[in-house]
Amino acid sequence: MESVAKALEEVLSSALPQGCITVGVYEAAKSLNVDPDNVVLCLLATDDEEDVALQIHFTLIQAFCCENDINILRVSNMRRLAEILGGVKPGGEPMDLHCVLVTNPQSSLWKDPALSKVNRFCRDSRCLDQWVPVINLPDR
Repeated sequence: MESVAKALEEVLSSALPQGCITVGVYEAAKSLNVDPDNVVLCLLATDDEEDVALQIHFTLIQAFCCENDINILRVSNMRRLAEILGGVKPGGEPMDLHCVLVTNPQSSLWKDPALSKVNRFCRDSRCLDQWVPVINLPDR
C-alpha cells in the first residue's frame, strides 16, 4: 500500500508541471463532461464526510468515472496532497482539493510506470470488490 502511495505522489508530481492536473469538484465535473477520454485518474478526498452536498457530488463523479472506465481513488491526508500540488491557486486562494483529476498530456498518451502501478492497484482492488480504494498519503 505504501508503494502505491509513493507511486501516486510520483504521478501527481510529474503531471503537475505538464498542466495535467484539474483541482476542484466543479472544475473536475466540467472537465469530465467536456473530455472524459482524456482523464486517466480521479482522486476524491476522504475528509468532510459529513458534508451531504459534497457527498452527492462525489457519488455523481464516481458514477461518471465508473461509466467511463476512469480509475478512482479516495485519498486521506489532504495536507500532504496540498503539499504535493502546491496547495494555493495563483492569487493566494487555497485550492479545493476535494476532487483532483489527472489527465493525459495533449502531445501523446502518457506512459508512466508510476501511473501503471496506480492503475494496476485500482484494477486489483475492483477484483476484490473495492470499487473505490482508499490511499493514505504518508507525511514527509
